[in-house]
Amino acid sequence: MEKALWYLLTATRGGENRLRIVRALSEQPKNANQLAEELDVGYKTVRHHLDTLEEHGLVEAGDQQYARLHFLTDRFKQHRGRFEEIAQQVDTDDRPGAAGDSG
Repeated sequence: MEKALWYLLTATRGGENRLRIVRALSEQPKNANQLAEELDVGYKTVRHHLDTLEEHGLVEAGDQQYARLHFLTDRFKQHRGRFEEIAQQVDTDDRPGAAGDSG
């Protein structure tokens, strides 16, 4: 799971959006429309990231057909502490003046 977290949050484009989606789902289950509105991101972008998070076992969709809610998986919850450590590094690296920031 740790490799998946590093890959999903730091090694690919979209890591910041996936981080924001996971944090939003930590508060409560949400559907893609709710996430798009809350995060001010396009619906298709949210769907793409939800699909990626599902493929890697971090998120699972509920059974309902319409307005399907998404939940964090039990597997993810077991690694929540590591997620927070990686997320903190991502947050720190994104600040102006962080190492590697050119300007």
